[in-house]
Amino acid sequence: MKPTQPSIFVTKSNGEVVPFSPEKIRQSLSKSGAGPELIESIIQELYKQVYPNMPTRMIYRIAYKLLKKSSRPAAGRYRLKQAIFELGPSGFPFEQYIAALFRQAGYTVTTNNLMAGHCITHEVDIYAAKNNRAFIVECKYHQLQGTHCDVKIPLYVQSRFKDIAWKMKEANVDGGQEYRGWLITNTRITPDGTQYAVCMGLNMLSWDYPAGKGLKDIIDRSGLYPVTCLSTLSRHEKYTLLEQGVVLCRTLLEKPELLAEVNISGPRLEKAMMEVKHLCEHILKMEWV
Repeated sequence: MKPTQPSIFVTKSNGEVVPFSPEKIRQSLSKSGAGPELIESIIQELYKQVYPNMPTRMIYRIAYKLLKKSSRPAAGRYRLKQAIFELGPSGFPFEQYIAALFRQAGYTVTTNNLMAGHCITHEVDIYAAKNNRAFIVECKYHQLQGTHCDVKIPLYVQSRFKDIAWKMKEANVDGGQEYRGWLITNTRITPDGTQYAVCMGLNMLSWDYPAGKGLKDIIDRSGLYPVTCLSTLSRHEKYTLLEQGVVLCRTLLEKPELLAEVNISGPRLEKAMMEVKHLCEHILKMEWV
């Protein structure tokens, strides 16, 4: 029987004060691939360091550093949420990453499209098509935790989608395809935003929505991790790769010479490639849409 620990309240990124939950950390560490003994040792160390009103991001950082000492691949998976936040600052790498998830699901994808609507021409982040289905996707990337998509975002995404769909119907170019609008974000959508989108039939994907099928779940199940997960690379090296259009760890697995191009060589190159191989060992083609 595990010893009972006193309740400690900590502060989330949105300012909400909640009880420190070791169980949530256990679940996250377990998903990362950490073993039971390592998980419990990290939890016990956290109890030694956590203090009242401590920001949860600091707790996360401590857990990450402890995990990194024992397993870099597990640490990379554990910091997935932060890794997605690092697909910036422009948001373009995030769009490229989401496009890769659609391709992994078997869709033909184009990005940065100009599509005519009944009223005006629209810039569309992603157009994804497979069989008789076509998706018009708006990506909303946020660099700061605690920033959510309020109802204004699905309102304008839906209006843009309807304008484009109207034009396609007028031009009779749909060929019997089913068109759907999508809003995809790396954070969360507010309750009224979610209510509106559900009511209007607008597809949504956020960090943890739909429940059990959110962005974090899709990434973990598909094994398609971004290069920003890599703990063996510095932030500058990751951003250099992103600037070169390298978003996926899988790309480094297929073209390891790309690491040499950002001046990673010798033992560091070996460590980086070992981490890449571990992160990419369970890549699956999954039907998430």
